[in-house]
Amino acid sequence: MKSPHLLLTLGLLMMLMGVILPFLMVIKVLESTFFLNFFSWGLSSLGLALGMVGFALTRWMR
Repeated sequence: MKSPHLLLTLGLLMMLMGVILPFLMVIKVLESTFFLNFFSWGLSSLGLALGMVGFALTRWMR
């Protein structure tokens, strides 16, 4: 991978979606379903992992 900044950006977006989706469920804009709950959890977890890998690669490539 030539640019770890892509991983950082993708991880940040996924983590934000992992926060925005549950917020929309709490204020009842979206219906809380089993799939949507685990999808938002998965986005947040995967976003954290991608962000950490992107950060590590950014520091390593210097």
